Amino acid sequence: MSVDQEPVTDDGGPADEISTATLVGYAAAASALVGWFFFGWLVQRQGFVASVGETAGAAFGLLLAVSVIGTFRRDRR
Repeated sequence: MSVDQEPVTDDGGPADEISTATLVGYAAAASALVGWFFFGWLVQRQGFVASVGETAGAAFGLLLAVSVIGTFRRDRR
């Protein structure tokens, strides 16, 4: 079996660099999630597993928001 054409690769150039503001935002979100976990676990005394679940839910919500915002930003380009 032979190939008639060369495979097409879409390099698209170098990947966009992440800005400092984005990195600071990610660090702030991670810190807020850790703080939310400890607040629920130690202050509200709702249990370790409940605090992990609540923090995981908040993290998935943030990931969904970042995904939607990234999609809108990519479509505008």
